[in-house]
Amino acid sequence: MTNALSASIIESLLSQHNPLAQLYVGYSGGIDSHVLLHLCASIQALSGKITAVYVHHGLQAEAESWAEHCKKIADSLGVNFIMLRVDATATAGESPEEAARNARYTALKPLIAVDDVLLIGQHRDDQLETVLLQLFRGAGLRGLSGIPETSFFGLGLMLRPLLNVSKIDIIDYAQTHQLHWIEDPSNEQNNYDRNYLRNTVIPLLKQRWESCDKTVARSAKHCAEAQIVVSAVADELFYPVFSQANKTICISQLQAHKSPRQQLIIRHWFQSLGLRMPAQAFVERIQNEVITARENADPMLLGQGCFIRRYRDKLYCLRQSEQETPEDMHWSAEQNFITFATHRKLSYAPSSTGILYEQWQKAKITVKFRSGGEKIRLPNRKEHHSLKNLFQEAGIPPWERHLTPLIYLNNKLAAVGELWISADFYHEKSNGCIRFSLQSEE
Repeated sequence: MTNALSASIIESLLSQHNPLAQLYVGYSGGIDSHVLLHLCASIQALSGKITAVYVHHGLQAEAESWAEHCKKIADSLGVNFIMLRVDATATAGESPEEAARNARYTALKPLIAVDDVLLIGQHRDDQLETVLLQLFRGAGLRGLSGIPETSFFGLGLMLRPLLNVSKIDIIDYAQTHQLHWIEDPSNEQNNYDRNYLRNTVIPLLKQRWESCDKTVARSAKHCAEAQIVVSAVADELFYPVFSQANKTICISQLQAHKSPRQQLIIRHWFQSLGLRMPAQAFVERIQNEVITARENADPMLLGQGCFIRRYRDKLYCLRQSEQETPEDMHWSAEQNFITFATHRKLSYAPSSTGILYEQWQKAKITVKFRSGGEKIRLPNRKEHHSLKNLFQEAGIPPWERHLTPLIYLNNKLAAVGELWISADFYHEKSNGCIRFSLQSEE
């Protein structure tokens, strides 16, 4: 009997995404990725364009021998081979599976240039597992849409040509072509949720509902189509309340919407920030504890390594790693900029007003951060002002104040970030002065 699985599946999907420069195949050595690589290698038009990529996670003692096996298979199929080593150690809040996936994708992304494609060997049973896991986690439409067949990745695309192919057909193909693949012993460990589903739950489901992989995949497709409509509505609701400049949401405009639409906007906000979809309970806490808090209150929620806070009429999402007060530092006059905290850069540029450049060059320059009680006299004012009052008047959120660099010349406060210059150092001289600029670098 002829196997239903053929290279035409791959050719059909690739034909929708011409032109094609290079084709990368995520190749672990397991049966799924081996079958995918074998199918690709059989397509004459792809000759010379295929690279099998093995990601070495360093989690299994056998990983080195698996890498050697994968290289031998790639050589035998006449395709290029690359091995990428990654650190797949889970961080706080990450499952081992999630950590391995994140490390893998982070390593693969730089490979994929414009008009390049990465193929992944996920199949219909993987889709079934994913949708069930999302269902048990209480996911919404986006989660229940499962794994997409096509998605942007790196500068190119990620495609999953076997997503509508059953595991049985993949095994049949491998046996028919006498392929030799790796069996990862960790796949038998039921302490992982996905393995438990695969090894215990799904076999029972298929005893009763033999085609449940097909029907669940169809439901996932319906959810994905509905999500497209919901995303379009979310766009229309989101952008009028969102500030691109500081990635905040206007609270009063958000509250003009009823609760379900508020939740849709908040989820869209998380997506725009590159965060995972928040749990329903966390969204409700944002609504009940932060959005509706008194204007002068400072409620704070922590999730996904980020603080959710409000200041005046804005809702902020702040990365926890960026909220620690930096250490004081010296700044050499020859350096055009310095970096501090996480991804923050303080630089200077020529100006007709500000600190005299010749004074800057001769001074001992120190950058400090607030300890409290600092005062400054501004140009054209007689009295000194506390930085606390100036920050309040300028509407600078409290958490930004301790990250604002204080620039001292010869131990005297000369400037506060890009905001203010002391009257003691302020001059007007065409192209003879400097002004500061503060940027956050992503």
